[in-house]
Amino acid sequence: MEEYLKSTFYLDCESNAVREFADKAAGENETHRQKAISLFYAVRDEIRYDPYNIDLSRGGFKASAIIERKYGYCVAKAIALCAVARACGIPSRLGFADVKNHLTTERLKELMKTDVFIFHGYSELFIEGKWIKATPTFNLSLCRRFGVKALDFDGRHDALLHPFDSQGHKHMEYIKDHGNFADVPHELIVEKFRLHYPMYFEKKHQAVDFEKEAESENRPDV
Repeated sequence: MEEYLKSTFYLDCESNAVREFADKAAGENETHRQKAISLFYAVRDEIRYDPYNIDLSRGGFKASAIIERKYGYCVAKAIALCAVARACGIPSRLGFADVKNHLTTERLKELMKTDVFIFHGYSELFIEGKWIKATPTFNLSLCRRFGVKALDFDGRHDALLHPFDSQGHKHMEYIKDHGNFADVPHELIVEKFRLHYPMYFEKKHQAVDFEKEAESENRPDV
């Protein structure tokens, strides 16, 4: 488990920002499971999901940078959860999968030219003798705007994105799993973005508040 506990350039679990976030979130919890649950909810709700403002530089993928800026897309939030878990002595690694998102906004779908998200990131935490998958991607306030039940995590079962929204419509489908990584495969992620989402390099899109955009589509609260 040593490689899943060490601090790296990206998973800089020994940095002040990561340690302070982890210590505050874990609080007085004693077991790895209790700490993991608290860390999940802290990353889910205190780091806002933002698919428009994506920093693809090496520095932009550092856990400390993500925590300090308080927003990020799915991979960034998975990185943050893995780093704070390691800071608490919980082995962690990153998982990636291609997913079909049925509830993206019309503007984001037009920008990306697809509703398939390549290399969606999630976290895997080693708790009570087994690897548990968890994705802290969508914060609670955003879920309410989309009419999607926020994802819960009990530290015993995989917590991936719900397949249906609160109205029974499809929300997220996992199409292809790319496996797990002990550290951030930055070059591979950038390569995938260049191939599938060149607009992020052209800087032709206008960054907006994704949560307000979702709200403007009049989705029901849950």
